[in-house]
Amino acid sequence: MRIALVGDRSPSVRSHVRIPMLIKALREEEGIALDPYWMPTTDVSGLKGFDGIWMLPGSPYRDEAGAVEAARIAREGKIPFLGTCGGFQHMLLEYARHVCGLDVAHAENEPGARDFLLTPLACSLAGHEGLVRLTPGSLIEQIVGTPTTVEAYICSYGLNEDYKQTLARHGMVFSGHAEDGTVRVAELPGHPFFLATMFQPELAGDGRRPHPVVSAFAAAVTRHATRRLAHTS
Repeated sequence: MRIALVGDRSPSVRSHVRIPMLIKALREEEGIALDPYWMPTTDVSGLKGFDGIWMLPGSPYRDEAGAVEAARIAREGKIPFLGTCGGFQHMLLEYARHVCGLDVAHAENEPGARDFLLTPLACSLAGHEGLVRLTPGSLIEQIVGTPTTVEAYICSYGLNEDYKQTLARHGMVFSGHAEDGTVRVAELPGHPFFLATMFQPELAGDGRRPHPVVSAFAAAVTRHATRRLAHTS
């Protein structure tokens, strides 16, 4: 079961260092053996052949277009997708541009643009934890199993709330919010697994037990691989 880890790998990014530990934990704790391939944003060719796509933190990415394209491939190809932090931001950017038809930018990538979908947070969440309220019945609420959760962030950009209703009218569901009502989780109903979090579930605990979001993504990858093999046989 091959998964693409989309992001510009760096030993200075904490989540990147955690990934090998989580892959090992999934195998030992849950019996899910994933075969990870790191893919830089500068070359996302071949993504259609993977059973899952995880867009990792580490923005600003080297190539915004590559990150956006990875999210598009996952969305249109029904490939299980998990976006965390920068992955959350660029998943929303892809959806706004290609589904909603918006001419919007990420303020971190294009500070001189006219309209921004992703803007600096009023207070940076870098190195902080915060409460997230989950929408009852949503995918994230079913995964976590509780109405609230406390999660870790290394983030300074979030959704421009002025665009929230436009994305929602086009099918995006915002299923997790901070105490002030700002978006923290987005998901796409009708897709086998399409979930993005502003928080970083890969930083939960000490890395020896995967966060429920990571486990749910791995399970979705397994289902996708099973269907693919059944189809090819």
